[in-house]
Amino acid sequence: MWQNTIFVTPMLKNLFSFFRFFIFWIAFFAITRATFEIYFLHKLDHARIGEILQTFFWGLRLDVSATAYICIIPILVFAINWFIPKVRIKPIWLKVYVWFCLFCISLNTVLNFNIFREWGTKVSFRVFTSFYHAPSEAIASSGSSPVGKCIFIGIALLATGIMLSHFIINYQFKKPDVRPSLKVSLTTLLLFVNFVMMRGGLQAKPVSQNSAYFSEKQILNQSALNTEWNLFNNVFENLRPLYNPYLYDRPDEAAKTVEELYNVKGNSTEQILTISRPNIVIIQMESYTADVIESLGGDKGVAPNFEKFIKNGLFFNNIYASGDRTDKGIVALLSGFPSQAIRTIISDTLKHKKLPALSASFKDAGYETAYFYGGKSNYMNFDKFMTSHNIDHIIDEASFDNSHIKTQWGVYDDDLLTRNLQYLARQKQPFFNYVQTSSNHEPFVLPVKHHFNDDADVSNKFRSTAYFTDSCLNAYFEQARKQAWYKNTLFILVADHGHRLPRNTAEAYDPAKYHIPLLFFGDVIKPEYRGKKNSKLGGQTDLAATLLAQLGMPHNQFKWSKDLLNSNSKEFAFFDWDNGFGFMQPGQAVSYDNAGRTMIYNSKPNADKNATEAAIACGKAYLQQVFTEYMGY
Repeated sequence: MWQNTIFVTPMLKNLFSFFRFFIFWIAFFAITRATFEIYFLHKLDHARIGEILQTFFWGLRLDVSATAYICIIPILVFAINWFIPKVRIKPIWLKVYVWFCLFCISLNTVLNFNIFREWGTKVSFRVFTSFYHAPSEAIASSGSSPVGKCIFIGIALLATGIMLSHFIINYQFKKPDVRPSLKVSLTTLLLFVNFVMMRGGLQAKPVSQNSAYFSEKQILNQSALNTEWNLFNNVFENLRPLYNPYLYDRPDEAAKTVEELYNVKGNSTEQILTISRPNIVIIQMESYTADVIESLGGDKGVAPNFEKFIKNGLFFNNIYASGDRTDKGIVALLSGFPSQAIRTIISDTLKHKKLPALSASFKDAGYETAYFYGGKSNYMNFDKFMTSHNIDHIIDEASFDNSHIKTQWGVYDDDLLTRNLQYLARQKQPFFNYVQTSSNHEPFVLPVKHHFNDDADVSNKFRSTAYFTDSCLNAYFEQARKQAWYKNTLFILVADHGHRLPRNTAEAYDPAKYHIPLLFFGDVIKPEYRGKKNSKLGGQTDLAATLLAQLGMPHNQFKWSKDLLNSNSKEFAFFDWDNGFGFMQPGQAVSYDNAGRTMIYNSKPNADKNATEAAIACGKAYLQQVFTEYMGY
């Protein structure tokens, strides 16, 4: 009895030490969750205290899983130290390991503030791919975040974690002297229990994000979601062999649903152009959300010149971006290929080469082609995409004198548009130019005084950079009108994506965030169409078919694009973000979260249940087919 006590008491003490180590990380995750909720308290205005407290309960399962992953190394080190008596690993290693983990989690917590504010989702693999492709641009994208506040919170979290660890964790525990057979049994049990907690239980499928989702309010679900677990799960999903995570239905049924969306009976395209082979200049406007366009219900006075352009062109006022990033917008506009949610095809050279593109179609038709961008064209493989789709000339930051490169995004829009005018003065007609602006991008700096107050908040800085781009476009067209080629040129003004700013009210799943302008403008527009508005519901992907149909050019290769000027084409729009999608039809828009496997937005909550389910089914089929095709390239 006495001998058993000698063995059992130290063993229980050590098992309790493991328990204390485990409890420490559960407590620290609760602290980081509370920090997240305090930081975004304004988003929790409509949540009750009881609902907020539930985030700690519903997030516990993923907290336990994340903690078990952290425990792997200490358990293995303990086993080595226990089974090999001659090996003595000093206790200081554990303190270093804990501090390192605390530093990483604290850093991830504060990085997540800006990511969540901009993207509406927590830190994901996309952050690292953006940083890998263009570190300076990625840093510039966080330019509007309150750096001082984030550093303070990060240091406070790290200090709190270190102090708390000294009260909870037993850094000096000693290995008990027990029989070898008992060592094996206890170590095996410890590893097994830890493995079960890692996968969230003994059920067939490991724990998933869905376990943290309990509310119809997305901010509560995101609060419950363990940030570190979500990050590592997302990294794993992106690094594992490619597969389709959106298999909602049988492939043939999904294909049939999508095919029906694009099935057009009869061609009744309105011809709005005076000539059949105009020059084409597409100006892709950075972050030009509907909220800065008065005619789309946006703020008055932010883009006053755009309102003038509308009076002299055909304005499509019911258009939605395919995704929330420039790399997805370019592909949607030039190739008519929808966003792939967690992937971006432009970063995969072998895949994007297989896409069709407007530039290639125009090159085949005898057009001279060029791409203009004020920044580094190798950002996210933009240059490779352009050269592989028959762009003859790329004019980017490297084409400008260093004195003109004044921001992390290269040259300002006025310099970029001036260079385009100089180029067009010498270019042979017909020509196709794709011009990509960048001044209306974080950190929202300008070469001139901000129109909406120099010391204003980030919303007014956004309004000021949008106003600057608008003024640059006006100056551009004033000079272009004096050129001989102007009367033969169709200009297309379109945004690459929407934005949460300036109103800061639209979440990642809200269609309002994706609402953008699309304007066909120029002397080649028939007089009777100037100043008219086309309210057909569509997306960025529809530009390709709409434009080529006007020129009588084939567009069958753009299978994801529909002609907005054909009255027989169906009205719908699709958008997606990291792990969800939105599907819109006249009268109703729905959004679906793939992680939570639930509808999170319905513009008509009292709509017929069958109609709502049908809209969700269409969106699921659409995303499934998009990803299937992406994989096949």
